[in-house]
Amino acid sequence: MIRLLCLLGIICTLQSCAQAVNQPPVNDGFLMGRTTDTLPHLEYGLGEDRLGGAKMTFLDTMVLIKVVDSVKNVYKVQLSKNHFAYLPKKHFKADSSLKAQPYYLTNTWKVYGDEKYDYISIQLDEQLPYRGIQEVDPSRIRVDIFGATSNTNWITQLSSAKEIKNTWYEQTEDDVMRVTIELKHQQHWGYSIYYEEKKLVIRIKQQPSIPDLAHLKIAIDAGHGGDNKGTGGATCHCLEKTYTLLYAQELKKALELEKATVFMTREKDTTLSMPERVIMLRQQEPDFLVSIHFNSSDYDTVQGISTYYRYIGFRPLTQFILKRMRELGLKESGNVGNFNFGLNGPTDYPNCLVEVGFLSNRQDEKKILDPKFRKQVAAKIVAGIKDWLKSLQR
Repeated sequence: MIRLLCLLGIICTLQSCAQAVNQPPVNDGFLMGRTTDTLPHLEYGLGEDRLGGAKMTFLDTMVLIKVVDSVKNVYKVQLSKNHFAYLPKKHFKADSSLKAQPYYLTNTWKVYGDEKYDYISIQLDEQLPYRGIQEVDPSRIRVDIFGATSNTNWITQLSSAKEIKNTWYEQTEDDVMRVTIELKHQQHWGYSIYYEEKKLVIRIKQQPSIPDLAHLKIAIDAGHGGDNKGTGGATCHCLEKTYTLLYAQELKKALELEKATVFMTREKDTTLSMPERVIMLRQQEPDFLVSIHFNSSDYDTVQGISTYYRYIGFRPLTQFILKRMRELGLKESGNVGNFNFGLNGPTDYPNCLVEVGFLSNRQDEKKILDPKFRKQVAAKIVAGIKDWLKSLQR
C-alpha cells in the first residue's frame, strides 16, 4: 500500500509539472485547440536545419487543431484521416470545450473582385486547416481544405473578378476538399488565405494594369541589423548587417530614379525579427520584395552570386535578376528554389533573396567593399527587374 501511494504521488507530481510547463494532458488520445500567436505555421516533419523545419503552410489564428502527439517543441497534429503535420507548441492553445465532429461541411461560394484583388469566399462549418500550392503552365493556385466534405451546390461568380479565369473543386478524399483556381496571367502576383468568422477567404493579387516600375511599389529588405550582425569578412572586420544596408540604400536610389515607390524594412541599424518584418510587409502590401544578403562558407574558395525563391510561381523574378547579376563577372552560385528563408515564406507577393557574394571569399569580399561595385549591383538588379516586367507584356 505504501509503495502504491508513493507511485500515485509521483504520477500526480509529473502531471503537475506537465501543466506547469504548459503541456495540457491529452484526453481520449488527442487534444483539441486553436492556432494562436504570430504567424502560426505547419511543418512537414521533425527535420530541421539552421532555418528551421520545412514549412508546409502558414495559417490564420483561431484555426481548429487536433493534437495527437507531442515531440520536443512541436505537436503532431491530424489534419484529416490520412494527413498529419507538426505545429510549434507556441502556436497552439488548448480548449477543452471543443469536440471533434465526425465531419465538417462546406456551403456556398462567392467569387468577386475589387480594384486590386480577386476573392473566393467559402462558407464552412468550422475554421479548418488548409494548405495552398502554386502551379505553373498553366498558372493555378490549389488550396486543400482538410477535414472538409462538400455540401457546395453552386458557385456564384461575379464579373468584377479580373484575375480568376476559372475555379472549381474536387473531393479528393472523404475529408479533403481541393479548390483549384486558374489564373488569367502566367505570372503569380501573390495570394493570402484567412478566415472571416467561419468563411474561408482566398485573396488573389491581380496583375498590375501597368506593370512598369513607375506604377509599382517595391519593398527592399536590408538583411540582419541591430543585434543580428550576420556574417563577417574574410580579411576585414566588416559586418554583413552594415553592407546589406549600404546596398539596399543604393538599390533604393536606383529604383527611385525609375519613379518607383520604395519601402525599406529598415533604414538604419535596427534589430528586427523575421515575424516583425513579415507583418510590416503585409501592412505595406508591396507589389514585390527584394531582400539583400551576403553569403558565407567554411571554405574560403566558395564564391559567387545566387538568388533564392520558395514558391515556383515567384521564380521568374529571381531568374531575371540572376541573369543580369552574372554580367558583373561574378561566378554563379545558383538559382535556389524551395528555400526556407523567412522572407521567402509569404505568398502575398513575389519575393527574391539576393546573396550578392561571399564575404568569406577574398575575391568577392574585395568587390563587395568597393562603393563602385555597390552601384553596379543596384543597376543590375534594376535591369533584371525591368527585364522581368517586360516579359510580362509580351
